[in-house]
Amino acid sequence: METDDVSVREQLFHNRVRETIICVLLFTCLYMVSYLILTHFKKTAEFVTDDVEDATVNKIALWLCTFTLSVAVCAVLLLPISILSNEVLLTFPHSYYMQWLNGSLIHGLWNLVFLFSNLSLVFLMPFAYFFTESEGFAGSKKGVMARVYEAVVLLLLLALLVLGIVWVASALLHDNIARKSLYDLWEYYLPYLYSGISLFGVLLLLLCTPFGLSRMFSVTGSLLVKPRLLEDVEDTLSCTAFEEDSLSRKLNCGSTSCWVKLDMENMKKDYQTVRSKRVALEMRRKASAWQRNLGYPLAMLVLLALTVMCVLMVCFNVLELLLDETAMPRGMEDPHLGMASFSMFGSLGAAVQVVLILYLMVSSVVGFYSSPLFTGLLPRAQDTNLTQMIANCVSLLILSSALPVFSRTLGITRFDLLGDFGRYNWLGNFYIVFLYNMLFAGLTSASLIKTVTWAVQRELIRAFGLHRLPLTVSRSTVPFRLLLASGLSKIQ
Repeated sequence: METDDVSVREQLFHNRVRETIICVLLFTCLYMVSYLILTHFKKTAEFVTDDVEDATVNKIALWLCTFTLSVAVCAVLLLPISILSNEVLLTFPHSYYMQWLNGSLIHGLWNLVFLFSNLSLVFLMPFAYFFTESEGFAGSKKGVMARVYEAVVLLLLLALLVLGIVWVASALLHDNIARKSLYDLWEYYLPYLYSGISLFGVLLLLLCTPFGLSRMFSVTGSLLVKPRLLEDVEDTLSCTAFEEDSLSRKLNCGSTSCWVKLDMENMKKDYQTVRSKRVALEMRRKASAWQRNLGYPLAMLVLLALTVMCVLMVCFNVLELLLDETAMPRGMEDPHLGMASFSMFGSLGAAVQVVLILYLMVSSVVGFYSSPLFTGLLPRAQDTNLTQMIANCVSLLILSSALPVFSRTLGITRFDLLGDFGRYNWLGNFYIVFLYNMLFAGLTSASLIKTVTWAVQRELIRAFGLHRLPLTVSRSTVPFRLLLASGLSKIQ
C-alpha cells in the first residue's frame, strides 16, 4: 500500500516538473521573439546615451515590455493550442509520445496566462511608465533606487485609487455585497476588477474587429500586385517618373537659392509619396502573369470567405442562444481533452476554428491601429519611444487577453473557458451575450458590404480613367453609358 502511494506521489511530481519545463520553454521562446520585435521598433537613441542611469532605466522598462508582449502572444495562442491538443489526442489516443499533452498542462497554461496578464496590466506596465518618468523624490540621493522608490509610491497610490473606484462601482451595483465584503479584497474586488477589464477588452474587440475585417482587404491589396484591368502601366509609370524628376529638381533648387519661396516639408512628403508610387508601379510591371492575375484575386477570395464564414457562425450562434442554453459561454474546471471534438466537422472544423480565431485577432489589431483614436500609437521601425512602446504593449495585452472570451461568446469555438477566464460576472447574462452577437454580426455585415461596393466602384472609376476628372465634376453623377463607352474605347 505504501509502495503504491509513493509511486502515485512520484508520478504527480514528475508530471508537475514536466509541465513546468514545458511552460518555461514555451514562454522563453515567446520572450525571445517578443524581444526581437521590440528591438526592431525601439528608438536606439534612448538606449545609447551618456547617462548610465537613464540607459539602465530604459533597459528595465524594455524587459518589462518584453514580458508583457510575450504574455499577450501566449494569450492569443491559448485557444489554438487547446483546440489542436484535443484533436491530436483524438487522433493518437494511446500514443506514448503524446502522454505529456494532457488536460492538466492546458489548464495550468490558462491559469498562468490569466495570472501574468493581470499582473502585467495592474502592476508591471504602470510601474514601467512611472519608472521611466520618475526622477526621485526631492532631497533624496539620485540614482536608480530613488526612481524605484518614487515609482512604487505612485503605483501604491494608483492601486488605492483604482480599488476605491471599484468599491464605489460595486456599491452602486451591488450594495449589500459591497457592505459585507469591504475587507474581502482577494475574493471579491480583484475578480470584480478583472471582470471589468475583460469587459472593456471585449467591447474594444467589438469596435475594432468589424472595422479591421473591412480594412484587411485594403491592407492585403497594398501588399500584393493588383491586376492591370484596362490600365496602361507603362504610361502611368512614365508620368510618375516625370513627376518625380520635377519634384527632385524643385527640391535641389530650394536647397540652394529659392528655399524661401518653396514649402520644403510638403514638397518632401509629396516626393516620398510619388517615389513610393513609382516603386509600386515598377513592381507591378516586373510581376509575372501568375502573380498579377492569380495572387491578388485568390487572396481577396480567401479574405472574403473567412469574413463571410465568421458572420455565418455568429448568426448560427444567435439562433442557438435562442434555442439552447448550452450555447451560453461558461467556464469549466476539467477540459477532458481527447474525449470528443469541439467541432461537428471533426478535425477539419477544428482547423477552421483555429484559422478564424487567428484571423479575428489579426483583424482586430489592424482595426485598432487604423482607427482615428489609436493611429498615433502605430509603432515605427527604430523610431518608437518607450512611452509609446508601453502603450502598445498594454493595448495588445488587453486585446489578446479578451480574445478567448470574445471567440467563445461569438460561438467561433465550443471550447469552454478554463480557470478564471470563465468566472467573469457578465458571462452569465443572456441579454449581454445576445446583444453582443447581434452587434458584431450587424457591424461586420455593414462594413463588408460598404467595403466591397466602394472597392468595385473605385476600381471601375480607375479602370475607365474617370479618376482624372476635375474635382468640380461629381463622379457619382457620371452616367453608366459613359462608363461603357469609355471602357469600349479603351478595349479597342
